[in-house]
Amino acid sequence: MSELASQPGVIPYVDNHDGSRRLLTVEIRPFGTLARIYVPFVSIDGRQYVVSWGAITFEIPADRNVHVSVHLLTNYGSGVTSTPFASIVLAPHPGPVRLFANFTSNTEGALLPVG
Repeated sequence: MSELASQPGVIPYVDNHDGSRRLLTVEIRPFGTLARIYVPFVSIDGRQYVVSWGAITFEIPADRNVHVSVHLLTNYGSGVTSTPFASIVLAPHPGPVRLFANFTSNTEGALLPVG
């Protein structure tokens, strides 16, 4: 386990990668009734994580592009429904990054850098 992944609350990068790493925090705030009927999912390079609402921190590669996406899933009503993805490709960089996942009342999403 890397030094970053050993920090409390950090989800480690589990795919094969021997290069440098950095921290990514994704903040997912509920909008309206979304928190009651949707569950957030974050994908890092295609690997999905069921997460909670709020800020979630991941360890990611710092020396190559990393694909990050967020979507919401529900089984409320007549079946399983997924929202459109909020997606971004992060360029290589040594410093930490913070993203805000914004979903509107019609569940359209966007991932926006913070800071």
